Amino acid sequence: MDLNLTEKTALVTGGSRGIGKAIAEGLLAEGVKVGICARGKEDLEKVKQEYDGISIYQGDLTDGDVREKIFKDFIVDHGSIDILVNNAGGSNGGSIEETSVDQFREAMELNFHSAVHFSKLALQKMKEQKQGNIINISSIYGRESGGKPTYNSSKAALISFTKALADEAIQNGIRVNGIAPGAILHPSGNWQKRLDENPEKINQFVKDEIPADRFGKVEEIADVVTFLASERASWVVGATLNVDGGQSYSNS
Repeated sequence: MDLNLTEKTALVTGGSRGIGKAIAEGLLAEGVKVGICARGKEDLEKVKQEYDGISIYQGDLTDGDVREKIFKDFIVDHGSIDILVNNAGGSNGGSIEETSVDQFREAMELNFHSAVHFSKLALQKMKEQKQGNIINISSIYGRESGGKPTYNSSKAALISFTKALADEAIQNGIRVNGIAPGAILHPSGNWQKRLDENPEKINQFVKDEIPADRFGKVEEIADVVTFLASERASWVVGATLNVDGGQSYSNS
């Protein structure tokens, strides 16, 4: 299926590994001109070597000044932005009682505020073009408990933000949607680490908690991103789609 994305431009945050890298690969395969940004220079350089046409931007995405510079550099390099994928994220802390307020702030800065900031920057360019797509990668744990409280809270905020921005932006031809992945297995992720540490426990978790009876793949998230970024999804506005093999307990 031709998704008519050839020559579109896309910025993927947290795009140097895992889900973000798969998203970048999926967009590149559709003919999109892709830029990725992340904190780690080494991982970015590896992706650059693997995909000659990709542009890379290194920086700490919890820093607002850095975010503005990355976005400005992307526009200088590409001239416009058609697709923004807010994928950067991470998990910290433990139980609420043992987690400091500063750790909650750190999680919100990376998982939520970075997405808000990049979205606002992209929105101005997309309004000039009268078209664009913003896709936010949240989590099923933004709808229900399961992850660390800092992570859950920030991802819940991102789901709410996605709907609020979508209702504003669609009037300018800009669609905003989200994806809520379940447990996704990839070499650099927490699930792989847990599987290596305690395979019996994690295999039992999969059997008990994921109706599809396996972990998800990064490519399965990337495929939904490319669909949402295309006109095939023209009537999908403000949705955050569970992509989880049935793992979530939520009906929405």
